[in-house]
Amino acid sequence: MTSTMRALMGGAGPEWDVREVDVPAPAPGQIRVRVRASAVNRADLYMLQGTYNPRAKTSDLFTAGLEFAGEVDAIGAGVKHWTIGDRVMGVTLGAFAPYALVDHRHVITVPESLSWTDAAALPVALATEHDALAQGGFGLKQSVLVVGATSSVGLIGVQLAKALGASQVIATTTSDGKADALKSVGADVVVNTASQNLAEAVAGVTGGAGVDLTLDHVGGQLFADTFLATRVGGTVVNVGRLAGAESTVDLNQLAFRRLRAIGTTFSVRTPDELADACAALASDVVPAVEDGLVRAVVDRVFAFDDAKAAADHMRSNTATGKIVLEMPAS
Repeated sequence: MTSTMRALMGGAGPEWDVREVDVPAPAPGQIRVRVRASAVNRADLYMLQGTYNPRAKTSDLFTAGLEFAGEVDAIGAGVKHWTIGDRVMGVTLGAFAPYALVDHRHVITVPESLSWTDAAALPVALATEHDALAQGGFGLKQSVLVVGATSSVGLIGVQLAKALGASQVIATTTSDGKADALKSVGADVVVNTASQNLAEAVAGVTGGAGVDLTLDHVGGQLFADTFLATRVGGTVVNVGRLAGAESTVDLNQLAFRRLRAIGTTFSVRTPDELADACAALASDVVPAVEDGLVRAVVDRVFAFDDAKAAADHMRSNTATGKIVLEMPAS
């Protein structure tokens, strides 16, 4: 193999910059992955803007990309659970390159039935949604409301809740045209929050009670609206803040309904915490992926050299599902 590679670098300007960099060598506890496909996340754009700084980012100039799928190519000292050629998907800074280093605990096996494109579209959403469901105390036969369900993460949330035994999954969108996409991945009811009152719509399909658990990917003022859509004693987990980080809430609703409100993000998790999240996926979620109960929803695939177009497509907010980059041969 060559000693250098073309990589997408962040921190040099408002867009990713293609540069020739050294192929990295794995340190103890790391594996090197021959990346076949990488997915674009909202956090990638926030890093370009300078508003997102994950723990792994140690300098202003960095190899971009967070989510990938590929084969184990080299193994660092102390790694016992992976072998050369294993198919893996995972999360690490530096995924927009033909080779990426990753903590060996932060990858999971790619089922043989999955393409590289589909595999690359899954790790962030699987970890995020499974973790949110767990934090929310999700149990069998509970009802779940997924707010912002047409986001790439939300689409997985709908499927995962269904696959893990939810009695009813209600999904929100702001476009009637996306209702069929939500129903195709398992939503029992679709609510258009641009034209319907969220609490009233949810009450109408839950016997007036509200849902047991809400996963909110939108934030903003819609976060406050989830309180009346969630049953007395239920839980609201804020996962994303696509509509902004500020919301004016009615504390009487929070108190009188005896709700639990939880906020979550992976940007500040420790390596050990990320390892625990990946381990949970291996046992609880990968079997559902293998069985086809949870599948990637890919909006568009771009070539490595079309990375700017991929970023612009995400900025347009028109995608339903993941945007994926195919990595070059070298």
